[in-house]
Amino acid sequence: MSTKEEFLDIFRTHVQREGADVLLDYLQSKCDFFTAPASARFHGSYAGGLCDHSLNVYHCLCAYLAQERVQDLYGLEYPEESVAIAALLHDLCKIGCYKEGTRNVKGPDGKWQSVPTYNYEDTLPYGHGEKSVYIISGFMRLSREEAMAIRWHMGFSGGEDPRLIGQAFQRYPLAFALSVADMEATYFLENDDENR
Repeated sequence: MSTKEEFLDIFRTHVQREGADVLLDYLQSKCDFFTAPASARFHGSYAGGLCDHSLNVYHCLCAYLAQERVQDLYGLEYPEESVAIAALLHDLCKIGCYKEGTRNVKGPDGKWQSVPTYNYEDTLPYGHGEKSVYIISGFMRLSREEAMAIRWHMGFSGGEDPRLIGQAFQRYPLAFALSVADMEATYFLENDDENR
């Protein structure tokens, strides 16, 4: 099963709310979600990397929430729909932002050579997590917890006021869990040694 097929299967199985079908049609036929990279030069910096990253975050989030200590200590239980929405859609803000280009790098022989890359060009500079919430909300309603999780999924690695991030994590544990899953996928599953 391809990553696109896996994404579609998880989405169709777990996301049943009004507007989900229109959002899924948008992702499949009206934007570059399934062909876009997840970043310009680091994790998932290849065609299809955004879909791969979204699936990795989904699997990491499911594993995090299933841990016995998380259940025993915090009693975190979320509907499968909320978990799928938060993980699979957290980076919709990257749709349409990466354009193919080239950059110059020194090769092993010390000579400059042109290599393919992606250039980031955001035509809707609305922020990161908040832009994803904005895009999703154009198709279907999010619960407050889902919206907060997607909004704050960058955690303390973003440039926001740390007090706001801490408050969001305290009030909306799914936000903390999604941030952990995003970091695990980004820095452990998707980064090779060259980029660490």
